[in-house]
Amino acid sequence: MIAPIALSCGDPAGIGPEIAAKAWSELRETCPFFYIGDVTHLPQDTPVKRITRLSEAKGVCAGALPVLHLEFPSPNVPGQPDPTNAPSVIAAIEQGVSLVQSGAASALCTAPIHKKALIDGAGFAYPGHTEFLAALAGRDRVVMMLASDQLRVVPATIHIALSEVTTALTPDLLRETIAITAEGLRSQFGIAHPRIAIAGLNPHAGEGGKMGHEELDWIAPLIAGISEESYTVTGPHPADTMFHAAARTRYDAAIAMYHDQALIPIKTLDFDHGVNVTLGLPFIRTSPDHGTALDIAGKDVATPTSLIEALKLAQRMAQTT
Repeated sequence: MIAPIALSCGDPAGIGPEIAAKAWSELRETCPFFYIGDVTHLPQDTPVKRITRLSEAKGVCAGALPVLHLEFPSPNVPGQPDPTNAPSVIAAIEQGVSLVQSGAASALCTAPIHKKALIDGAGFAYPGHTEFLAALAGRDRVVMMLASDQLRVVPATIHIALSEVTTALTPDLLRETIAITAEGLRSQFGIAHPRIAIAGLNPHAGEGGKMGHEELDWIAPLIAGISEESYTVTGPHPADTMFHAAARTRYDAAIAMYHDQALIPIKTLDFDHGVNVTLGLPFIRTSPDHGTALDIAGKDVATPTSLIEALKLAQRMAQTT
């Protein structure tokens, strides 16, 4: 029997507390998890029970949301992030990492954070969740995957301007991205011999040099030079023909060259069910594929679908490893 999943609260001014409560209502019998955060930030009608030992979580979860209480200095005002709460938001993430690394939790699922509030209130020095988790785990390089039942896709470069992609995208970066993706597919998704498709950088994958030379100069030679027997890599493929239904049957994950090239297809195919997975960490981490949604926080209209999918995927990954 696997340990329960840890869910860090994220910024309580966002939709995190309400979708956590809704996810518990949906999953309480099938996917035990516990919430790390301030119990007073959850919707008032949520059945909750404070726990002090994680061994209590599974027994509690069917009747109430188990909460590992972490007191925040300020109350929760939906839609208005409070920088004074930033250290506690960070502490919830750190506690989740500690619990999953110790084996007390089987996986870490993270509710969305508000980066400006973390910077203003705690001098947060990381671009986002992923980089902070990598630092906590002592990993120099991790990979962001967006996953759903229809598609798994990895952007080789992430939150940078399009004009910076050709500088940031290097042979070493692409080679590391391929290797981490392949290992993650094997160890966390249970795919014995992963098939990975690589998108071209330029339209039509450069069209023989007519639309760019990166494919000819180094991307195709790098792919051709990969001689690993444990996984298969193909490409570079024209990105505009990689994501239709028949094409997706030919690979287990696609690696795209920049953010939108990766996220547009998965958000078009399966907007509500996409899950953010961090590969390359020594533990399982998933999160919903959306932000804090401050504009609808506290209005009880936020859908918990992506968080539910993130928790369910974390459970399946934990059962695989």
